[in-house]
Amino acid sequence: MNTREQQLKALDRLLTIMDELREQCPWDRKQTLESLRHLTIEETYELGDAILDQDLEEVKKELGDVLLHIVFYAKIGSEKKAFDIGDVANSICEKLITRHPHIYGDVKVADEEEVKRNWEKIKLKEGKKSVLEGVPRSLPALVKASRIQEKVSGVGFDWEEPQQVFEKVKEELEELQQEVNSENQDLMEAEFGDVLFSMINYARFLKVNPENALERTNKKFIKRFQYLESKAKESGKELKDMSLTEMDVFWEEAKTL
Repeated sequence: MNTREQQLKALDRLLTIMDELREQCPWDRKQTLESLRHLTIEETYELGDAILDQDLEEVKKELGDVLLHIVFYAKIGSEKKAFDIGDVANSICEKLITRHPHIYGDVKVADEEEVKRNWEKIKLKEGKKSVLEGVPRSLPALVKASRIQEKVSGVGFDWEEPQQVFEKVKEELEELQQEVNSENQDLMEAEFGDVLFSMINYARFLKVNPENALERTNKKFIKRFQYLESKAKESGKELKDMSLTEMDVFWEEAKTL
């Protein structure tokens, strides 16, 4: 592993390369905060994939891509005379110190949950009008629902027991079925959203990350379906020409792999 001196030297090297690219490369010179935004989101998802795959070598590479974007934004900020990488680093340092009074002050906490509750209270003292202001508008809906529920729980707006949440899930499912019977598309969508929101809330009580859980199922389905495709090809058949009964044989085989 690198020493602190070597780590700082590597960061200085990256800053130097960023300066050179911004000055000499036509593509890098053309980029703006806005043009980089969608690329940053893409890089973050690629990092997320590497983490889910538990591929540490890939995690290292993807972290490098994300770090490049942070340095790029800071470079543009310095050109606008708004902020530089030092300001970015000092800003997060000050925030961490302020929001960890149990480390940098005399506040006592009993556990992780109390730390999270204090965190939300501190943010309100910093001038936020709502605990939900910290939830990005552009987050994917599933992730946003998780963050909303975590935020309001931090100020005490929450269920007491998992069973209460499960009862809410069942209640929302019944309401959805009523709207399915009514065949009102708009109401069906609204109730379907309520079901998903309540399921995500239940996942929180079970200490299950709903995004990870769904992606795990996605990967499982992909693996099994691709097995089905390969077995069909071996049999000299096209999936579209096979009956569901024929496909189910291979699907059941895939479950045992």
